[in-house]
Amino acid sequence: MRLATIRTQHGTRAAALDGDRLVPLRFADVRAWLEAGAPDWTGNVDGAPVPRAQADFAPVVPTPGKVICVGLNYRDHILEMGRSLPEYPTLFAKFADALVGAHDDVVLPAGSGAVDWEGELAVVVGRTVAHADGAEARDAIAGFAVANDVSARDFQRRTNEWLQGKTFDTTTPLGPYLVTADETGTEPDLEITCSVDGVVKQQSRTGELVFGPVELVRYISAITTLRPGDVILTGTPGGVGDGRDPKEYLRRDSVLTTSIETLGQAQNLCVDRRTSPAAAADSTDTRTTLHVH
Repeated sequence: MRLATIRTQHGTRAAALDGDRLVPLRFADVRAWLEAGAPDWTGNVDGAPVPRAQADFAPVVPTPGKVICVGLNYRDHILEMGRSLPEYPTLFAKFADALVGAHDDVVLPAGSGAVDWEGELAVVVGRTVAHADGAEARDAIAGFAVANDVSARDFQRRTNEWLQGKTFDTTTPLGPYLVTADETGTEPDLEITCSVDGVVKQQSRTGELVFGPVELVRYISAITTLRPGDVILTGTPGGVGDGRDPKEYLRRDSVLTTSIETLGQAQNLCVDRRTSPAAAADSTDTRTTLHVH
């Protein structure tokens, strides 16, 4: 099953993919659908279907209570960054203001000259869970989505804490779909790629994760209660720009494409942040949409 959050003239709405159409549901977004217990969509239709090619995708979970990210979690990426395999997951946070839809603009952080790509598998939590064992952690996974943890490496390295390089507003694509775990399993082994201007930069499989989705839910839930709609970004494979020689980074007009087998594709144009406060607010509310699916 594939769910999206789409923008309409009346605000956002959860929608179920039915063939080539997105069918609006009575829930404001995918988080609200999960909080209601993820009911069968056919009994919750509320509005006329929208052709998929015309849909305006919001982040699949626009306002998660938590966005928890995992660093250094693919074997090849750990090695390219010159580190040892970790004993425990490396965790940091991101705020909901960082999220954009699958075809929205990515706004390059002002003042950064080192904005990097990081294609990632996102886990979406479907039920409240704390101090989970393996079975409870598995049951708490609603499904998966495409994400890109676009990172300002220079800001990230200003201190030992990574947060300031990871959560700039309107930098993190999430979606277009939540694909439920009954289609993928809870430990999916899917091809993941990230391209810049049509050139593949990252290519791996999600089975290469050091700490897989179930273990991440188990570990994180021992620290903080996870609730429906919370999102875990599981880490990025090798091929990031910062690990290259010479280093490569995103620039204005770069087209960033993040794809995961079965889950779909996000494609985002990179733009500069406008200097005027009014213009900056406008760039958040009225975003360019790339109609590539």
